[in-house]
Amino acid sequence: MAQDVLCEVNNCKYWGSGNKCQADSIYVVSHKGKKASNSEETDCKTFVPEI
Repeated sequence: MAQDVLCEVNNCKYWGSGNKCQADSIYVVSHKGKKASNSEETDCKTFVPEI
């Protein structure tokens, strides 16, 4: 897995200093089945809002 996963969503519980994602794994899905044409057609299912 990539060592430096960047994320700018600072209200996620996995967000860390320097925009580093601190989740153990990342789960990304497509809105269009198994293929996406651009990043707007995807979502990060790892996101959990920080309480």
